[in-house]
Amino acid sequence: MKIVYLAAGAAGMYCGSCLHDNTLAAALLKLGEDILLVPTYTPLRTDEENVSDSRLFFGGINVYLQQRSPIFRHTPWFLDSLLDRPGVLTWATRGGPSLEAERLGDLTVSMLEGEHGRQSKEVRKLVHWLSSDSKPDVVHLSNAMLLGMAREVRKLDVPIVCSLSGEDIFLEKLAEPHYSRARAALRERAAEVETFVALNHYYADFMAEYLDVPRARISVIPHGLNLDGHGARKGSPDGVFTIGYFARICPEKGLHNLVAAAERLHGMAGLPPFRIRAAGYLAALDRPYLDTIENRVATWNRPGAFSYAGELTRAEKISFLQSLEVMCLPTVYRESKGIPVLEAWANEVAVVLPDHGTFPEMVSQSSGGVLYKADDVPALAAALADLLRHPQQAVELGRRGRQSIEQNFTAHSMAHKHIELYRRISGQVAA
Repeated sequence: MKIVYLAAGAAGMYCGSCLHDNTLAAALLKLGEDILLVPTYTPLRTDEENVSDSRLFFGGINVYLQQRSPIFRHTPWFLDSLLDRPGVLTWATRGGPSLEAERLGDLTVSMLEGEHGRQSKEVRKLVHWLSSDSKPDVVHLSNAMLLGMAREVRKLDVPIVCSLSGEDIFLEKLAEPHYSRARAALRERAAEVETFVALNHYYADFMAEYLDVPRARISVIPHGLNLDGHGARKGSPDGVFTIGYFARICPEKGLHNLVAAAERLHGMAGLPPFRIRAAGYLAALDRPYLDTIENRVATWNRPGAFSYAGELTRAEKISFLQSLEVMCLPTVYRESKGIPVLEAWANEVAVVLPDHGTFPEMVSQSSGGVLYKADDVPALAAALADLLRHPQQAVELGRRGRQSIEQNFTAHSMAHKHIELYRRISGQVAA
């Protein structure tokens, strides 16, 4: 069976979806499956061996130019290919992806309109390649924002799988009339897909209503980790209780809530010394946000109480996680993936999480963390204070988290479940 997996690149940013797609494709290749991981928009960036293909469709520069000028909707394909070169795309997006959804409403709607949108030429390029060169048995779209291409792909009599990957976070920022048009286009195009895949039951339930599709059409296959390199927690070298944050540095991920909770902890009597260490991708757009946090911390007059380690390689990430006693991911929005939580558990690190999105489901399944009332800084401070007073509880939570990873969240298991899904929708029976 031949699988073409179309994954949306995120420019120079490490993103959870790219990490998931690459890990899944690598695990499928390891099992002997014939899979092509093909980027769209920009090349993929991952902290593991990148198994994506060199070709790319819907190159970000061409997509943008075709949206803005009719001239570029009729240029020859060979000319477009010059702008789709990885080096050109990397240069053009070197400052990171634009995350301002408010400015991308018209482009979003056009992409979802597919063959009727301003990027219809890009749809034709993809369909030509699928029909003449790759000839897949299954096409897998990495998120619902790619559904605009589904109708034309479906005409090739190829079943389509579509992952669900936090699309609502972007869509809910669109202004009218683009928001209503995008939602309508998504619901219309969702009918072209055989089945959807979500990483958890929370998001499957949510997106069934959001896309207006029967819940039975959404399968749940949890993300699985490549456990190479992950292992036992070592703790901080100097014995200071270290609370970690590992995610993109931006308001939506809630680092400011963790800092506000730390201020409360500093005012509590009887707590042992602690510090906060943060790491993760920082876009130029979010630099002022981090500046505000660092300026706030400077008023504490507590040297070493907060530090930002920057963006990390895979080896640095594992070392960072293993140096923590607890990891906190205080997201403001309802998280749909939670991959950093799985990575913390893979290194025996307990987690403290808000009680929304997929987090209650994850903690219930693993018993590897503590939940607090979302957007409640005093509740977050109380949860952290309890672990500061009882560090052995954090050790036990981390141990349970690791055990759950080994049982439920491996790349091998994730790949096997996808193979079963692909064979089912393509009419093939597992050997």
